[in-house]
Amino acid sequence: MNLWFTENQTDNLRLSFRIKKLLAYRESKFQKLAVYDTFEYGKLFTLDDFVMLTEKDEFVYHEMISHVALNCHPNPENILVIGGGDGGTIREIEKHDRVKNITLVEIDEEVVKISKEFLPFVACGFEDKRVKVYIEDGIEYIKNHKNEFDIIFIDSTDPVAFAEGLFHTEFYQFVFEALKEDGIMVAQTEYPFLKGDFIKQVFSSLKEVFPIVSPYLASIPTYPTGLWSFAFASKKYHFIKNANFEYIKPFEKELKYYSPEIHKACFSLPPFIKKLV
Repeated sequence: MNLWFTENQTDNLRLSFRIKKLLAYRESKFQKLAVYDTFEYGKLFTLDDFVMLTEKDEFVYHEMISHVALNCHPNPENILVIGGGDGGTIREIEKHDRVKNITLVEIDEEVVKISKEFLPFVACGFEDKRVKVYIEDGIEYIKNHKNEFDIIFIDSTDPVAFAEGLFHTEFYQFVFEALKEDGIMVAQTEYPFLKGDFIKQVFSSLKEVFPIVSPYLASIPTYPTGLWSFAFASKKYHFIKNANFEYIKPFEKELKYYSPEIHKACFSLPPFIKKLV
């Protein structure tokens, strides 16, 4: 058998995985969901034929979206995650004992269900008693919750269809209002090699709302071009000056990508990205 899954990353760029078998396929009212078993990357989870995570490298994304902000906030008790229905981001957040409450808002219940059944290495995050899950639109949820959260993570899919509204100035204003007076937001912001115009627009919008804004980078092999960007947007705390690495001491040896050195280095931007933002 010579079976392959191919992701069409652009009209001119593809990434293929040789697969052992298809483990699950479902269609929700929002999207198509599939889980494959691959030869090189273990379990592969896709939405509408786009790679969401693989078993071999998901730790990069989930550690980098979470620990950067958590190490910059002195008292992150109440956390909100928009998206992230696979559970990987909340798995990382849970490593911080300072966190008291984690609210996850996922629009598609099938993402949570298929992850619990076939992706236990990330879905283990749902087992923590601090987690509350709401199946609803993240934009509508955030509109109705003012001054509640210390950190908000936007762990969204690509900016298409129902997720497209998560990348505009109006939404960032809702996030700003949902944060406490010293709150931080982190969002995934796509791949700078091919999404330069999009990244420029996102950071322009963020700077209209937040006083402290910076992109940061991580290398994720199975995401388009292998280089991924995130946005750090804060009302008060600086991404370097306020970083306290004592917070990860209890579990630092468990981490596979994030470290104090990586935290500092990921904000050192190549000139072409500086020009974008």
